Amino acid sequence: MLINAGRLLMVFVWAFLLLNVIHPFPKPLTYFVNVALFFMTIMHGLQLVLMRTTQPQGSAKLSGLTQAKIFFFGVFELLAWQKKNFPKR
Repeated sequence: MLINAGRLLMVFVWAFLLLNVIHPFPKPLTYFVNVALFFMTIMHGLQLVLMRTTQPQGSAKLSGLTQAKIFFFGVFELLAWQKKNFPKR
């Protein structure tokens, strides 16, 4: 339940940040939002790269859809992936 709420929050954050690209906000705010978009893109990209490189050699590779979801939803998708692949005993 909370993972889905986090995913929804990330959709709103991405929408807010990308809205600045389409329709720029007033001058002081646009710089901060551009920096936030750059930082978020780099951080989610790093999460995806770390996830891909830490996969064991014999395990199944991540699908393109899973990789896109990890990039857009970040840690919330990683938590959902972990919950699905490594259930508690």
